[in-house]
Amino acid sequence: MILADLATGEKAVIVRVNGHGSFRKRLIEMGFIQGKEVKVVLNAPLKDPIEYEIIGYKVSLRREEARNIEVVSVEEAREALSTDEHLQALPGDLEETERLDRALAHVAEERHHNIRVALVGNPNCGKTSLFNIASGSHEHVGNYSGVTVDAKEGHFKFKGYDITLVDLPGTYSLSAYSPEELYVRKNLLDAMPDVVVNVVDASNIERNLYLTTQLIDMNLRTVMALNMYDELQHKGDKLDIKQLGYLLGMPVCPTVSRDGQGIPELFDTVIKIYEQSNPKLARHIHVNHGAELEKSIKRLQMIIYGNKDIYSHYSTRYLAIKYLERDKDVEKTLSGIPEASSLQEARTEEEARIRELLGTSPESAIVDAKYAFIQGALAETYERYQEERPRRTLTDKIDAIVTNQWLAFPIFLVLLWFIFWATFTIGQYPMDWIDWCVAKFGDWVGSMMADGWVKDLVVDGVIAGVGSVLVFLPNIMILYFFISIMEDSGYMARAAFIVDKLMHKIGLHGKSFIPMVMGFGCNVPAIMATRSIESRKSRLVTIAIIPFMSCAGRLPIFVLFAGAFFPSNPATALLGIYLLGIVLAILSALVLSKFVKDDDLPFVMELPPYRVPTGKAIWRHTWEKGRQYLEKMATTILLFSVLIWFLGYFPRHEGQSTAYQQEHSYIGMVGKAIEPVNEPLGFNWKMDVGLLAGVGAKELVISTMGVMYAQDREEYEGLGDEDDTQLQAALKATVPTAAALAFMVFVLLYFPCIATFVAIKNETGKWRWAILLALYTILVAWVCAFAAYRIGLLVWPI
Repeated sequence: MILADLATGEKAVIVRVNGHGSFRKRLIEMGFIQGKEVKVVLNAPLKDPIEYEIIGYKVSLRREEARNIEVVSVEEAREALSTDEHLQALPGDLEETERLDRALAHVAEERHHNIRVALVGNPNCGKTSLFNIASGSHEHVGNYSGVTVDAKEGHFKFKGYDITLVDLPGTYSLSAYSPEELYVRKNLLDAMPDVVVNVVDASNIERNLYLTTQLIDMNLRTVMALNMYDELQHKGDKLDIKQLGYLLGMPVCPTVSRDGQGIPELFDTVIKIYEQSNPKLARHIHVNHGAELEKSIKRLQMIIYGNKDIYSHYSTRYLAIKYLERDKDVEKTLSGIPEASSLQEARTEEEARIRELLGTSPESAIVDAKYAFIQGALAETYERYQEERPRRTLTDKIDAIVTNQWLAFPIFLVLLWFIFWATFTIGQYPMDWIDWCVAKFGDWVGSMMADGWVKDLVVDGVIAGVGSVLVFLPNIMILYFFISIMEDSGYMARAAFIVDKLMHKIGLHGKSFIPMVMGFGCNVPAIMATRSIESRKSRLVTIAIIPFMSCAGRLPIFVLFAGAFFPSNPATALLGIYLLGIVLAILSALVLSKFVKDDDLPFVMELPPYRVPTGKAIWRHTWEKGRQYLEKMATTILLFSVLIWFLGYFPRHEGQSTAYQQEHSYIGMVGKAIEPVNEPLGFNWKMDVGLLAGVGAKELVISTMGVMYAQDREEYEGLGDEDDTQLQAALKATVPTAAALAFMVFVLLYFPCIATFVAIKNETGKWRWAILLALYTILVAWVCAFAAYRIGLLVWPI
């Protein structure tokens, strides 16, 4: 509850005071501190201001100021008396007033021990790794920008405090230039964390400190996590951490997020800053922008300071700096205040004065001043190790090969082929074991149950449906294992670098490559990751082509068909399918870029140093994807397998063959109805039903076909090669090779899935985009599958 909501005569106990800088300091100095009792004396006739009694004296606050004070009311305390175990243990002979006072103090103390901490930092600074190791969460860590596209929250306990840790997107500054910058800024201003942890890459400290200077402007309670500190020491550099913290006005804690070094000390410091138990830890400073800029900032700040509604919610100095920089978001915030016209007039005058005196715009002058401040602070605290002859780093040596003009693309293709080869070759052994176990388990369960529809449901519906998908779990995990290594090592950022020129030729931004690569895992987060692309044109076109990237849900289908119909070279077949998706994505981008307004922006992306991925991080990422796959099997796939079984089992046609029963069941009716549409592609009605199920999720294609073919498995028993699964043997007996090829192409290209469809609508803001893209992908899929079938017939005639 907030103080402004209390009625006249009500009392409460203060939990915390929010707000910025001098405003918050003023409230605390007036006695509004945690644990103090406050009472509403009276409201002014117009309900503003409000008179309060605290520490024996009366004080008046405007309602807007009172909104920044969190309290526990008497009603909340009464509720806690009946629900809180600690309070229920109070002695029974206590008077009601005493019990209520203790409840107020107890609840206020508990809530005060809830701390909201926001992690802010540049891309590649190790922010999400720190988030994972501190909170125990399993967020994906990628060694390139644009991975975190939303705020992720983790919760953990530390020394009696409940800490909510918020991982904000990586950003280089807090301007309104890109979506993630604006998102981070709004989160810091509106959600108002209790403490901000500014994660700084110690190996690239000068670049990272620019964001720090903007946090200083915002006047937030900040602790610096000097991450990857071991790399700074390894290079032989020296840094006076205590002096740097003094110059920046915030405590600096060395950390190594890969193995957890310094994390406990970091959160010890966070608690001290939150409790203000050691004033020496943090002294607020201002970045000195030079005499002339400071004069302009001060003039605008005084005009803004006159508006108390703004003053209570924002740092007026921060607003003045951003308004002088012509920040669009800040201009919008200040446009509605009564002082807007005088503020605009003052800015115009100050801009002219600065241009005349400094010969540049205020925005450029402010950036230069901030870097001058950074250079000055580092000159006093940072000493680089000087080598007699600068040596090439390991990163330089690797880049000379993997980004070479002639070697870059062959290396990329060879790496992809090797990943697919390993997915098949290594994955074949556990795949066979799981398939054998599923078959034996189904036989055992069948032998234990009496004949009837319940037995058929369990064996042919549940076990066959879910088991047919479970078989491919090893392949999924192997694929993610290798992708995780490529991402965490830094190679993916190089892949984006080498394809940037190609991306521009097809009307896209170099950053578009990252969401496209993420699409190989899942199209939904890949589409969300397009938020990091500043160009509207590139963002929309990238969203449109991501569905052509083969997601993990399609992988089991490709493994199934490639292993059955192309056993001599399944890795090459799989690579070919993936490359087909990329080629069609490029062609689609060329077409779609003609219809979207061009607002191209330069490609700016960091190439981080190569790092050896930790085994823990790789396993965590791999297992997380495997766990998600298992969860989907236990929910969506299980339910849909049962539904498909029911549709194939009813209505019953006793005495008829299994084939007759299926063709005349509900699912057979559906399949026969759509069969004419796909007949030119060589598909049978069972394949059509599988495709229809795949609209919900691509894994359902396998489970659906597994259920339908399981019902007549005796007919195909013994067919196929020794390494074939039961489903592969059934498919080889009923599906021509040319049709199998066409089916793989169709699955690659047609309607992605319902979740992706909704994600497209959410990111574009329009159903029209989602519907048009769904129709477009289906059309492209049919045309390409038809071409694949006809070409396939020339090679593998029926």
